[in-house]
Amino acid sequence: MENWMVYSKKADFKALADKFGIDPVMARIIRNRDIVLEEDYDMFLNGSISSLHNPRLLKDMDKAISIIKTKVTQGCKMRIIGDYDIDGICSIYILLTGLKRVGANVDYEIPHRVEDGYGINTRLVDKAFEDGVDTIITCDNGIAAIEQINYAKKLGMAVIVTDHHDIPYKEENGKKEYLSSNADAIVNPKQEKCKYPFKEICGAVVAFKLVEILYEEYGISKEEFTTLYQWAAVATIGDVMPLLNENRIIVKKGLALLNNTDNTGFKYLILANELENKTLQAYHIGFILGPCLNASGRLDTAKYALELLYENDDAKAFALALKLKELNEERKQLTKQGVDLAIESINKQHKDGDRVYVIYIPDCHESIAGIIAGRIKEMYYRPTIVLTNREMTKGSARSIEGYNIYEEINKCAHLLEKFGGHPMAAGMSLKEENIEKFRRLLNTNCTLSEKELTKTIWIDVPMPYEYASQKLIEQLKSLEPFGNGNPKPVFADKNLKLKEKKVLGSSRNVLKLSFETENGYYANAVYFCEADVVNETLEIGKKYAVLYYPDLNTFNDKVSIQMVVQSIKLC
Repeated sequence: MENWMVYSKKADFKALADKFGIDPVMARIIRNRDIVLEEDYDMFLNGSISSLHNPRLLKDMDKAISIIKTKVTQGCKMRIIGDYDIDGICSIYILLTGLKRVGANVDYEIPHRVEDGYGINTRLVDKAFEDGVDTIITCDNGIAAIEQINYAKKLGMAVIVTDHHDIPYKEENGKKEYLSSNADAIVNPKQEKCKYPFKEICGAVVAFKLVEILYEEYGISKEEFTTLYQWAAVATIGDVMPLLNENRIIVKKGLALLNNTDNTGFKYLILANELENKTLQAYHIGFILGPCLNASGRLDTAKYALELLYENDDAKAFALALKLKELNEERKQLTKQGVDLAIESINKQHKDGDRVYVIYIPDCHESIAGIIAGRIKEMYYRPTIVLTNREMTKGSARSIEGYNIYEEINKCAHLLEKFGGHPMAAGMSLKEENIEKFRRLLNTNCTLSEKELTKTIWIDVPMPYEYASQKLIEQLKSLEPFGNGNPKPVFADKNLKLKEKKVLGSSRNVLKLSFETENGYYANAVYFCEADVVNETLEIGKKYAVLYYPDLNTFNDKVSIQMVVQSIKLC
């Protein structure tokens, strides 16, 4: 079941089209991405490196740089403490590369997902102290580690936090009081009083901005800094940040570099995944290469991924790349098993009345709880939390539009040991005896309506198929990269009479269709789906409404326009 809704955002699309030399359809699509001002249209269409925001606008940036420069001069031992996911891995790589380049005495540590949990903890602080570390720099974590950072300060260490997660708070009588540690500098665009104009950057981009200023202070060339765009892009895609504003520019630049990367380890990761003859796009990072980097931190240690990025020996790099690919294959299998158990749990416990699913799978590997929660959320369109129990009960949450899962979990804070996250995703730990109370309270508080619990597909432009010219299709390519915040545009046409249908593919996952439009045009279409199932529901001669994306199909050197179908309904 789906709701189809047409965007109704207003603008003078003809004037915008004339100003920027684009089709009015393009102007409308860009407006649908919540872009209003002409300068923002210009940044979306023509943004370049010079359009990126000034890193010095980040609160405490100058303070962090000053501390680092002093510690470098004094030869103090510094340690980066990152996270075990793709954003954390890239953050560490960027910071470690930048700090070593300016002569810092620096190493790194990555928490173990199972043994340490997320972010800096007292064990890691004690280890740093024992190792004679003077300064800890966090990346992609630290904003919520108030007690741990205050403990490090009591031991006499300097602490710089670089992070992008939401600022923790406690709420009393409907008023939020934001919490902060005693870190010497906190660089996070989501802080109050931070003047940085774009808040939706990942942890690696925060680190990237810090290194940019560091290189500037030490007189290191911009050309040398440019290579780091690759890892800021990988993290931005992998951490599912909105591909708008400067994220879009960073990803475009990073993808261009990745397609000719001189990083030996990443070259072999591309080879191990048989992508050496492909032009890398956001999809390849998000769904093939990125998950390999993530798999190391899920099933073993994220240090393997970092070692891969620093490895220059061909044989060792290829071995590491193959190891990461194997770990990702294992992760896929564990995910499938976990999803099956989650579905079984939903069916057994008759949770149709629950608007928020809290699914307890004790033996599930905690590292894939978030992936399973995401799959269940997509299948049932419910905010979903998957809990596991190895030594203690931990969980990961994934949400739907209109439900801020971080705030809702915060309302249950008295039942939890620890939690943190974003409006769309969160993590937590709690006592096993509180699981049922947690489930009940989340559902008691939930105000989602049936309409909000039905997935909505937003249509960018209701557009007759025959309007889709080759020129427009070429212009549509300039909207890439597609992803969170900038999805591939959705077009709609109706009263299309089905003339032919045929199931294709060895996996029978392609449905080839042919329609006749109201104006007598013939439209060829492909629909990637459970083709046998969908084929049974379609009848020749009936009229359908179709959501589609126009694309070019080349066969025998002949180029034709075809619909790539996203969804279909009987008129």
